[in-house]
Amino acid sequence: MDTDMIRTIVGIIGNVISFGLFVSPIPTFVKIIKQKSVAEFRPDPYIVTLLNCALWSFYGLPIVHPDNLLVVTINGTGLVIEFIYIAIFFVFSPGKKRRNIIIALLVEVVFFAVVVFITLHFFHDTKGRSMIIGILSIVFNIIMYNSPLTVMKMVIKTKSVKYMPFYLSLANLCNGIVWTIYALLKFDPYLLLPNGLGAVSGAVQIILYATYYKTTNWDEDG
Repeated sequence: MDTDMIRTIVGIIGNVISFGLFVSPIPTFVKIIKQKSVAEFRPDPYIVTLLNCALWSFYGLPIVHPDNLLVVTINGTGLVIEFIYIAIFFVFSPGKKRRNIIIALLVEVVFFAVVVFITLHFFHDTKGRSMIIGILSIVFNIIMYNSPLTVMKMVIKTKSVKYMPFYLSLANLCNGIVWTIYALLKFDPYLLLPNGLGAVSGAVQIILYATYYKTTNWDEDG
């Protein structure tokens, strides 16, 4: 079995795991629809992820970085899913939150359009295009890792893993490992760095879970 075939298989596994991560917030949105209110839930993670998916979808196109179709398929799927989440958020948000969502989306559209224009008009080979989009994608991936860091900080502070779901942490670890392998098989530093960080983040979460599982009070409501 050659490297390209192994890479394709690994990429398909990565698509399946990443899809699981994209649909993991569905229970939150079922709750929002039932309550007809977003309550204290915030749209920020979904808005950031939307732009992140758009950048990685663009990165995977043949005109930017050839041989990355599986990066396009999963991030294109993620783009649609995140847009649906934001639409639900918009429908059940009060006026001020709706206005903020519209402003954030307009800023993202303008930013993405400028990035596409600059990339295609000022960088004339795939090496230069891969570099600019790869660096931007890494920056947004690191912003996305801010959320797990906040949860990990809370786990250490409270000595409780009640609000850090084990299977989500495990999925993050597996996702990071699979896409790291994918990036190594046909060396891609722009895919390797964020997914390597994701694997480390997932591993730390699992270690914290093992460390603080016994000290967690599962009956406490606070």
